[in-house]
Amino acid sequence: MHRMDTTIRNLDEDAYRQLKARAALEGKTIGQTVNEAIRAFVATRPPTARSYDWKDLEPLQFPPGNERLSEEIDAIVYGG
Repeated sequence: MHRMDTTIRNLDEDAYRQLKARAALEGKTIGQTVNEAIRAFVATRPPTARSYDWKDLEPLQFPPGNERLSEEIDAIVYGG
């Protein structure tokens, strides 16, 4: 197992104090307790984001009159 040092910002102060107290009561460090919490969270929560493959995307049809839209955008962006 690899270890790392990190900084976590914007923690709920009350929740952190409770975590720190519980860790002390159990004779553990904050790092050990946070690692346990992370492992439990990852193990019990299914991922919510689906990974996509570009091949699965379907092209969108632009309304009529936009047949040269890409060329018009290039002209605006790159001049022409």
